[in-house]
Amino acid sequence: MDQIQAIPGSFRDPSGRVYEVDGQIFRTVTGRHAAHFEHVESTGLFQQLAQERFLLPVERASKGVLGSVEEDIRYVLQVPKLPFVAFPYEWPFSALKAAALLHLKIHLAALDKGVTLSDASAYNIQFYGGRPVFIDHLSFRKYQDGEMWAGHRQFSEQFLNPLLLRAFFGVSHNAWYRGTQEGISASEFRQLLKWRHYLSWNVLKHVVMQAMFQRAAFDARVKLEKVELPAAPLPLTSFRHMLNGLHSWVSTLEPAETGKTLWQDYATTHSYAADEERLKRQFIDNFVQETRPKLLWDLGCNTGDYAKVALASGAEYVVGFDSDQGALDSCFERASRENLAFQALFMNMANPSPDQGWMERERSGLRGRAFADSVLALALVHHLRITNNIPFGQVLDWILNLAPRGIIEFVPKSDPMVMRLLNLREDIYSDYTLDFFVSHVAGEAEIIKTAVVSKSGRHLLWFQRR
Repeated sequence: MDQIQAIPGSFRDPSGRVYEVDGQIFRTVTGRHAAHFEHVESTGLFQQLAQERFLLPVERASKGVLGSVEEDIRYVLQVPKLPFVAFPYEWPFSALKAAALLHLKIHLAALDKGVTLSDASAYNIQFYGGRPVFIDHLSFRKYQDGEMWAGHRQFSEQFLNPLLLRAFFGVSHNAWYRGTQEGISASEFRQLLKWRHYLSWNVLKHVVMQAMFQRAAFDARVKLEKVELPAAPLPLTSFRHMLNGLHSWVSTLEPAETGKTLWQDYATTHSYAADEERLKRQFIDNFVQETRPKLLWDLGCNTGDYAKVALASGAEYVVGFDSDQGALDSCFERASRENLAFQALFMNMANPSPDQGWMERERSGLRGRAFADSVLALALVHHLRITNNIPFGQVLDWILNLAPRGIIEFVPKSDPMVMRLLNLREDIYSDYTLDFFVSHVAGEAEIIKTAVVSKSGRHLLWFQRR
């Protein structure tokens, strides 16, 4: 057997690496963490959290499944493979908040068993639809009486400060988070605070004091012994109080009121009549029933109406992408409330998530994480062509190469939505025509079916790549 390579993003953890073998996910436990793993396993915490659906279930596997990997392996664990892996810089506010609350709940439950968490990385949480789930079994270790919270700074930077950015200032965390990958540092976030924010004890404790420690630690004029954390032990009751207090505070955070976003009310303000909407839904229903996609990408998902149609028609899992924060929050709340296999993520289709991190391999870009067998591109291409000025042929080629089959919607220049885009700009988009659309797709794929679904001439095209 050829040596199996670990998933690149798992290289940072000396306790064990993550591997994918024939579509199955395995996690190693090295000698340095074996005693902690055995202790946590003996407490029944893993089983308890898995039963509550807070943690991925885990079972031991044979070492032989990985061949001869270069590690001091004591155990090999197998966990379920999630339909899609997303990163915190792609989550909407509501998803990041749910992940933060889950982390705190898990830590409190762990302390009840004499266990703590060694870090507070947001990357330790993934989603199934609107439900967050913890994935890193090696973050758990035996609690030492009186120890400080090792992950306090990381929780603030990767969960709390990004949430406060939107709650205090109405600014989404996604672009900043994607740029740093490690969240928002306390020292940078503190510079945004107004005097009124300093009246909050929570802000002083979890933001200002964190910033002061960071600044002092890197100030060459201050001796290191002067910035060490207090040596006095932290009583377990105080530890719990801190986590409970954070949970209560995070629970109250909501996006600052900045008015309705552009597409938040799309379901009630779009230019379709009722019968036209019915035709569009029927077209999608027929496509999904015939193709039965396991993973469908909904590009420009808005509030998730058509994702829900696809799921009702037989799609196993839908990942929706949009850049409108209000629409994404609506999607997440709907998926959580209705328990839908629908995951809504922040993504600018003209600038999708790239490969990045160490050696540009630590965090995979959109295409590198999963194979979508179907794609919906509804009311999207006119935005990429006109708003982003991307040549129409390139727009279509990109969509056609994302999945072997799908539906693309063409919205003509006579449609009110496109007229709005063209209202304040010169029409230089001579390639944006129905004839070009159909002929270009036909040159790359088989056109299975088309339909006109509005009086303005909106066309749906069902393609199957050759």
